[in-house]
Amino acid sequence: MIRKVVAIVGSYRKGGVTESAVEAVLEGARANGAATQMIRLNDCELNFCTNCRKCTQAPGEERGVCAQGDDLEQILVAVESADAVVLASPVNYYNVTALYRRFLERLLGYAYWPWGQNAPKTRTKKQPRKAVLVATSGAPGFLIPLLTGAASALRLSAKMLGAKPVANLWIGLAAGEPNHQLSQHALERARRAGLKLA
Repeated sequence: MIRKVVAIVGSYRKGGVTESAVEAVLEGARANGAATQMIRLNDCELNFCTNCRKCTQAPGEERGVCAQGDDLEQILVAVESADAVVLASPVNYYNVTALYRRFLERLLGYAYWPWGQNAPKTRTKKQPRKAVLVATSGAPGFLIPLLTGAASALRLSAKMLGAKPVANLWIGLAAGEPNHQLSQHALERARRAGLKLA
């Protein structure tokens, strides 16, 4: 049985459409007895990756540790202690937000990339946790994986974090008004996705 779910939210707005969808997913997980935690990247000190690649040099399955002394380590420790993750971002200019992208780039320590090797390789193919991927957009939801890079970015971050997606929530038409509210139908879909994490 699932014990802990950690959500990573790359939205700039608290209480907006993306966060509301994530909260509904977590509600579904809690209905099955899971403890939940929401990490808002906008509340974290998260520096840009400097591409020093120090975190990629040591061989083995264990994640390399970033040399920067910000909040990344505590975020990743929280994820690694979880049985499932929710990865979420609005679509801004055809992709995840710059905030979420910054987080994604900092996941490089999950790859082995010694100097002289042409490309990084994921340290392990193990996927010990489940994931729900959430993207919200002003465009119709079905266009998110077709016309934006958001779905690919969320899938890549799930892979790096050792998580296998069990549900995708592509929520569209979310920009019709300044304080758009999710429909009951969308909230119920999100709760059902949370139940799949168990």
